[in-house]
Amino acid sequence: MCTMHFALSCARLFRGRVIQTALVAAFVVFGDAGAGYANSARVEVKSDTMDWNAVALAAGQVFVGGPRWTGFSGPSVAIVTKSKALAPFPTAEWNDWKPGLDATHRFVNVNALHVGPDGSLWVVDTGSPQFGGTIVKNGAKLVRINPVTGAVIRVYPFGADVAPDGSYIDDIRINGAHAYLTDAGKGALLVVDIESGSVRRVLDDNPATTVRQDRPIVVEGETVRISDDSPLHVNVDPLEVSPDGRTLYFGPLEGPWSQVPTAALDDPSVSRTSLAALVKPWADLPPIGGSIMDERGRLYYSALANDTIYCRTPSGKTIKLLTDHRLHWADAPFLTKDGRLWFPVAQLDRLPVFQHGGSKIQKPFIIMSLPINP
Repeated sequence: MCTMHFALSCARLFRGRVIQTALVAAFVVFGDAGAGYANSARVEVKSDTMDWNAVALAAGQVFVGGPRWTGFSGPSVAIVTKSKALAPFPTAEWNDWKPGLDATHRFVNVNALHVGPDGSLWVVDTGSPQFGGTIVKNGAKLVRINPVTGAVIRVYPFGADVAPDGSYIDDIRINGAHAYLTDAGKGALLVVDIESGSVRRVLDDNPATTVRQDRPIVVEGETVRISDDSPLHVNVDPLEVSPDGRTLYFGPLEGPWSQVPTAALDDPSVSRTSLAALVKPWADLPPIGGSIMDERGRLYYSALANDTIYCRTPSGKTIKLLTDHRLHWADAPFLTKDGRLWFPVAQLDRLPVFQHGGSKIQKPFIIMSLPINP
């Protein structure tokens, strides 16, 4: 979920039960882009074995990733070959974690892929193999990889001080010398100094990083529920950096989004109270699967309620680009240099964990793309 970007603990991570109503965040659509997007949308990749929630294009290759707890064979991170097969990346060993094996150089549960400004591939590992499970030793980490050679450039471990039990380190954005990540489990942001490797946990349990109880996730008219039949709730999940690098936008999967100056995030001398005072409202978005912001500050996102891709302009205008029911729980998108949005379609609400042990998954899993300017 929003590069899934989500899986939270059934007992510890959800912030209580919500009011039993299908309330969805209200937002106004000011335009419809018409049939151009529908005519230009296409399926790029298919798989019966990998439930992906992340896709990234780098060095002329397509990379995909997905969480272990979905129950599919994977791999956790794969490169799409010329024959459209999935090959483990960067190596088979990185993808062969099993209970009892050291997780330092193995993926336990991948939730996001991201390509940095220098072309590096960044992989977010939550470190918890089960939905709502315990983080295994050395499991939670951020891995930086050369997409051309497959060489692991660096591993940034997340210890219990920044990723305590109940965390679900979710998504990532790079801004100069820092990386920002969301903790969708316990509600916080992580700030990584890329050079030194130091990691700080900020805005822990702040209202801006914590889900509101009156905003359930509604898909196809039904509230998504976990095994005890309480509504699924996800703390801070999506995040974006403004084109000028000065502002971080973020929010729970259910919305609303807030904003904070990156200069304050980057400065370890800013106190908890002072940082919290700098957080301001930004946009009241509905529950989304994933988002991406372009160099003009336009935010593209997938609305879970109606399988629709929207664009929010810097002025706040919302434009519908495409409704396509193949885009069922379209997760974290990737925007290519030639202006195509790639969406991994995760169908997460159809998994057994949200269907009382049954499954409504419709194979194959697909990745779809559409142009931002058809």
